[in-house]
Amino acid sequence: MNISLPDSLKAFVDEQVSQRDYGTSSEYVRDLIQHEQERLQLRSLLLAGAASPPITSTNEAYFDGLRKRVGNAAKPRRKT
Repeated sequence: MNISLPDSLKAFVDEQVSQRDYGTSSEYVRDLIQHEQERLQLRSLLLAGAASPPITSTNEAYFDGLRKRVGNAAKPRRKT
């Protein structure tokens, strides 16, 4: 696949490649596409969640449990 860009966009891509340690402009474009795919998947999940009925009531205990789960997930796991 070949992509034609105006000079200003080509300069931007070249700058991103050098500043962000990409090997080539193709790597940079691949990364952009992968991020867009992830963003669209997340958007789809959020919309599906927003359209679904609530399964639990939300109260202080619910949010305390959620904070605990997020905190535990964010902690690095030890290698055994």
